[in-house]
Amino acid sequence: MTLPTKKPATIEDVAKLAGVSIATVSRAIRNPEKVAESTRKKVTNAIARTGYTANVMAQNLRMQRSKMVMVLTPSIADPNFPGILIGLEKEAHARGYGVLIGNTEGAISLEENHMRFLATGVADGLVLLTGHEPVAGTPKNPGIKLPPTVAAGRPLETAESSFVGVDDVAASKMATEYLVSLGHRRIVFVSGGVGDVLSERRHTGYRLGLAECAEELTDWRMEGDGSSEGGRAAVERLFIKDTLPTAFFCFNDNTAIGVIAALRLRGFDVPRDFSVIGFDDIPFASNITPALTTIRQPRTMIGAQAMTLLLDKLEGKNLDNSEIMMHGDLVVRESCGPVGRG
Repeated sequence: MTLPTKKPATIEDVAKLAGVSIATVSRAIRNPEKVAESTRKKVTNAIARTGYTANVMAQNLRMQRSKMVMVLTPSIADPNFPGILIGLEKEAHARGYGVLIGNTEGAISLEENHMRFLATGVADGLVLLTGHEPVAGTPKNPGIKLPPTVAAGRPLETAESSFVGVDDVAASKMATEYLVSLGHRRIVFVSGGVGDVLSERRHTGYRLGLAECAEELTDWRMEGDGSSEGGRAAVERLFIKDTLPTAFFCFNDNTAIGVIAALRLRGFDVPRDFSVIGFDDIPFASNITPALTTIRQPRTMIGAQAMTLLLDKLEGKNLDNSEIMMHGDLVVRESCGPVGRG
């Protein structure tokens, strides 16, 4: 006996179940941002109940689009990543897109795997948190054409692309001026490594902050690597010198945490003996002792704005490359105080 096959759901079925017009259903699928949220939810529920989802997927295939965006990150363990991802996903979902995450762990082989996956048409656009265009360290493959791309958090060093991030220069200038206002004149900048684009921008802001002081202050830089161990190592190298700083401005919070740990291990008190300021305001920054004074990045806003730029490109609304810099906030906690040593 042959069982009767179920008739595929139609857009008319969805419209009837949702209590809206066929045109509204079509608009909710194609341009969800133009439909009220309550109506969009009715249509989405009706699509799920009728099984019309398969039809929508087929339509996307016919239009040669996936309604997905890939986010390529060097590490999902990066404390800045969750906040940026929240912003990316919230904006993507509001406009009817999904998000795929590609974690590279800094490995070229994993980047190559993600690029092969991307070449299948699985995603319409790409958000890069890596700071470089794939694949790192290898010649460009002319056979691989990247989809529309936006960089978030970390600008691309070579390629022309839209970028959304915090204004590292202005924020670092503000952090340095804060230390100067506390009476510090020997301020060392602990970097994130030679050639790191964010480290260089923050070093520029640090130098501008020094220049605002009426006295001539020395640009004092110690190389780190962005890790807490790098911060510890920088302290150890400083203590073999005749002159010590009174304050540390660190490339990021991880570096600052390492600096504080190394100072305390040597028996010093922060902030009585040394002041320490970080950058990023990672979740752990407020939970260490002393709680870390730092620059807060608007991570969720960065993610949302980056996704807005990308989806506008995909929808042909804005094809120009642009750089959007967001304001970083100085969060004053317990790790900085007035200069107390001669």
